[in-house]
Amino acid sequence: MPLALVALAIGAFGIGTTEFVITGLLPQVASDLGVSIPTVGLLVTGYALGVVVGAPPMTVLGTVMSRKRVLMLLMALFVAGNLLSALAPGFGVMLAGRVIASLAHGAFFGIGSVVAAELVAPHRRAGAIALMFTGLTVANVVGVPLGTLVGQVAGWRTTFAIVAGLGVVGLIGIVVLVPEMPRPEGVRLRHEVAALRDVQVLLAMGMTVLGFGGVFAAITYIAPMMVRVTGYPEGAVTWLLVLFGLGMVAGNLIGGRFADRALMPMLYVSLGALAVVLAAFTLTAHSKILAPVTVALVGALGFATVPPLQKRVLDLAHGAPTLASAVNIGAFNLGNALSSWLGGLVIAAGLGYTAPNWVGALLAASALVLAVLSAALERRSAMIAPAQPPRVIL
Repeated sequence: MPLALVALAIGAFGIGTTEFVITGLLPQVASDLGVSIPTVGLLVTGYALGVVVGAPPMTVLGTVMSRKRVLMLLMALFVAGNLLSALAPGFGVMLAGRVIASLAHGAFFGIGSVVAAELVAPHRRAGAIALMFTGLTVANVVGVPLGTLVGQVAGWRTTFAIVAGLGVVGLIGIVVLVPEMPRPEGVRLRHEVAALRDVQVLLAMGMTVLGFGGVFAAITYIAPMMVRVTGYPEGAVTWLLVLFGLGMVAGNLIGGRFADRALMPMLYVSLGALAVVLAAFTLTAHSKILAPVTVALVGALGFATVPPLQKRVLDLAHGAPTLASAVNIGAFNLGNALSSWLGGLVIAAGLGYTAPNWVGALLAASALVLAVLSAALERRSAMIAPAQPPRVIL
């Protein structure tokens, strides 16, 4: 395994920790800043929207700077945002810090995915992407639970200060381990933008928005759901997040392995099973035995979609993959923003803390429909022009 993948995984660990740790700290942040749970849920929505908005312009830097230098700049921005969050005197400043940190997210994973894929042989690309994303999943096993525990014991501000320190470690790892990779010759910004007009690329991004959005519909409100519905004490949220993280690690590695063998069947299975599990979560959330099992399954099935979706976008936009890859990361977070907002709406409407699970199930089922449609269009294009790869440009 190239050492550069280790550096990318370190950066992913820090970013993954700050993205997900807020879900375990919603009650503490809401109480300290004097806002409601649905309102503090906007910290998830704001972060996700920041990823969506920040990914394209930050990735454009990759057309004028080396990828290593862009990754270094992104990690520095990440550190600054988390420090602002740690020092925030009120909700508005806290939200601003989250958005600043989020601006680095999409471009980091987008450019990082391209770098990881270029470091290995073509038939190992999904596995290499999965290894980079392992930092993100391990963050949910180690970083997020520990961050939640620290937040409950020493205050949520301490958690975000530590996360800023993780960003510094990630920055050092990039400086030391990632090689200077020259910008590809002949690829210009217009080529990158043109790749986003491919119908299959857009369908893959739609799958990303809806499929991973299904995961966040449930996980954003896991703390109040497990405490107020399942009946666990507040301290139990930590080990429940560990289970979610373990599921993510397993699903990510399995998705990476099988995406290199049978990409679309992997998506059918993971998205279909995710929709079923999320629907069942509405019932299993009332059981202290079944709820933890369901939490782990949501993590596993949700992240089993990540390597195949990212690889599909890279394959379809092979001539200019950087922007498409980053925008697809933004699509993951657009799904997060959409689902956390919808989850807050159904809770605020009085439908209960399990209602977001139904939202998630419907989103995942919609992603499965898009996957079937994408495959059908691909088969049709292959029948019409078997010698040419399917390319429909809007």
